[in-house]
Amino acid sequence: MVECIFETPRIMVLQAQLGEWDNLNHLIICKQTQKAAIIDPFFAEYWLDICEKNGWHLEQVWLTHSHWDHAKGVEGLTDRQVWVHSNESERGWNGPSNRAWSNAANTHVTQKIGSLEIEAHCTPGHTPGHMTFIGEGIVVSGDCMFLGRCGRTDLFGGNVVSQRNSLLYLRDYLSKIPGDWLVLPGHQYKLSNGTNPTYISVDELLTNNEALNALDDDEKWNSLEFLAFDDSLAEKARREIARAQKS
Repeated sequence: MVECIFETPRIMVLQAQLGEWDNLNHLIICKQTQKAAIIDPFFAEYWLDICEKNGWHLEQVWLTHSHWDHAKGVEGLTDRQVWVHSNESERGWNGPSNRAWSNAANTHVTQKIGSLEIEAHCTPGHTPGHMTFIGEGIVVSGDCMFLGRCGRTDLFGGNVVSQRNSLLYLRDYLSKIPGDWLVLPGHQYKLSNGTNPTYISVDELLTNNEALNALDDDEKWNSLEFLAFDDSLAEKARREIARAQKS
């Protein structure tokens, strides 16, 4: 079920949870020009249909990163601008995409959609070219930063040191923007207080996020259980790393 979760005179943001991995997709609409960008589409037709029914022109696709569950819908949107960071090639991404960001880690460039200007921050760690989008009252954090924790770093292309540096960067950056802006993650996970929201305010995130609160203490950081898992995805990553080292 798609829901409008944020709206101002300039921007509208729709959120939908799609697919077997319960991905949170976000559609950004410029109200002045009716142009739209979809972030991490799981189903192309789903978003094309919504845009057609509402008179919005789906102009751009922004990928926070290139994991399958975030890039699946790109196949049906290759006639649009499909943006991904060039460093995602380090984990084997070779499209379909036709635009690339190339900013250095923990820096940002401006991404325009209609009259909106959104900052596209390179925040590696979960993947080599993970992006976080900030502006117009929202923070779309993908799998770099969930509401109560952060993304894992043990998949192919992940790096725990880069993840920590990115979170330090984001914590500092978010502390300087309005605290009532909304943080929109790539997946929904229950918070330590038992609630299970799909978005919270920046102030709530900075206060309660377990990963952000562990950044300044090596022991706390290294004891975070969600940085790595012993599961089938980790085993697949080990095989991919071994193949990469042989080639």
